[in-house]
Formats: sequence, C-alpha cells, structure tokens
Amino acid sequence: MKNHIIKFLALVFVVLLNACKTEKPNTKENDSSTGESLYFGQKPPGLTPELFAPGIISLDERFESAISFSPDLDEIYFSAYSKDENTSIYFSKLKDNEWTRIKRANFTNGEKNVEMHPFVSPNGKRIYFTALDSSFVDEKIWYVNRLEDSWSDAIELESPINDGVVFAPNQSKNGDLFYTEISGRNIKLKYAPNKNGKYLEVQEIEIGFGHHAFISPSQDYLLVTGQNEEDESRNDNDIYVYFKRQDGMWTKPINLGNKINSDFAEVSPRITPDGKYLFFVRSENLYWVSTEIIEKLRPTQ
Repeated sequence: MKNHIIKFLALVFVVLLNACKTEKPNTKENDSSTGESLYFGQKPPGLTPELFAPGIISLDERFESAISFSPDLDEIYFSAYSKDENTSIYFSKLKDNEWTRIKRANFTNGEKNVEMHPFVSPNGKRIYFTALDSSFVDEKIWYVNRLEDSWSDAIELESPINDGVVFAPNQSKNGDLFYTEISGRNIKLKYAPNKNGKYLEVQEIEIGFGHHAFISPSQDYLLVTGQNEEDESRNDNDIYVYFKRQDGMWTKPINLGNKINSDFAEVSPRITPDGKYLFFVRSENLYWVSTEIIEKLRPTQ
C-alpha cells in the first residue's frame, strides 16, 4: 500500500512539473509578443533616426507632431492635420497585441476648433493638451481625466498658467508642468511646480532660447526647438538640449548634431516614458531615435 502511495505522489509531481514546463514558455511567448507589438511593431532605431510607422502613423501629405505614449506604452496620442483641416488629436490603443484603428479624439467635443500637443501624465490618469479657436490669441492648456475605459469631458486648467497664451504642456515624473508662453513677440519657457495636483505659481526657465520645450522624466535635461544658431545662412529650426548642472542651473544649449538636425526643420521633441527614445518631427513626419544620442552629448561634471 505504501509503495502505491509513493508511486501515486511521484506521478502527481511529474504531471505538475510538466504542466509548469508547458506553461512557462507560453508566458514568455506572450510577454515577447506584447514586446514586439509595442511602438506599432516597429523595429527600434539606433543612433540614426528612422521614420516612425510609415503608412500607419506617418502619412504622406499629412503633418504629424507632438506624440505621447501612456506609461505602459499601450496607448498612443499625437497631433495631425491635412490640407484644409484643423489640427486634431488622434489615438490608438494596444488590445490583445493588436493596435486599434486610429481615431480622432475630439476631447472638447467641438467646443474648440483646434486640439493639439497631447501629453499623457506620468501616472497615466490625465491627458494634458492645447486647445484654441484662433492661433496666438486663445491657446490654453486643457485636460481630460481617465475614466474606466474612456476619458472625461475636457476641462480648462484652472491655474495662473492659463493667464497667458500657452501651449505644449508636458510633465516630469514628479508632476511639475512645463510649457511655452507667447507674450507679444516674446517666447518664454516656464514651469509650474506640482503642489498636490495644483499649479498655483509659475516660474520662468532661465535658458538662452527655445520653444516647445520638453522635460526629461527626471528633469536632468530639457529639449527645445530653436532656429539654427551655428549657421547664420540657415533659418530652419533645429533641436537643442540643455543639461541641468549640479547647482540646478542649465548648461548652454547644445545642438543635437547633424544626425538629428538636417536642412529640413526639426521640431517638437518628445521623450518616451521609459526614456529610451526621442521622437521629433522632420519634414512633416514623425521620426524616432535612441536617446543614447543625447547621452553622448552630456557634459562630464
């Protein structure tokens, strides 16, 4: 009897062991499948920029910009417009390892003519964006809150931030809100410290030049768009980086170099939530590249 029990227990152990062995590869396969589906299944770039998702996101005869991903990289939002169309925000979600059909968000439900510059907050609970009726007149920062599987009605941000003509909102991991303000002919880069989800005061960012600023997740560098400063014969925009020094001040602007900046205008830099990729616009389409290209420019302390 004792031998029968031992044999039975041994058999159960073997069955369980085989079940674990069969289950484990499937789990890895699922994880791998999800990983391969990220970024619309595009092969990640190295130090040479690549057109992002051609024919899917980057389309001929359309201007795309200001791309933003959710923290888990399973949602994508971006601005786009075609001829005779206002700029709108479009989105897609990753479900069952497949990206949904790209749709227009229409966060303000027609209350504003233009919606652009979406940014998904680091905790994924809110999307900030710019909404307006008339350029350089009423640009304000709005937001929607995440509901169970959708978004709330759009709300205009209640903050001194919106006292001016403002656009291009984005946040660092601690929730500080960065943006660009236009006052007459002056362009100022500003930020508002996060005070328990409120933005009660604004401060100017003390740097040389730039607009459409984008802060890195840990606030150790700031990307800006600005007219080429090295060649006076050029009047196109390039992307520059400011690194934060140990004393809290910013370095001088550093041009990202000719792999990023070409004879075309490069604008609207964005960093993915995982810090791995830089997205930007070149010749009306979205490109991406490894952020190693930024790290190679970081000054030694």
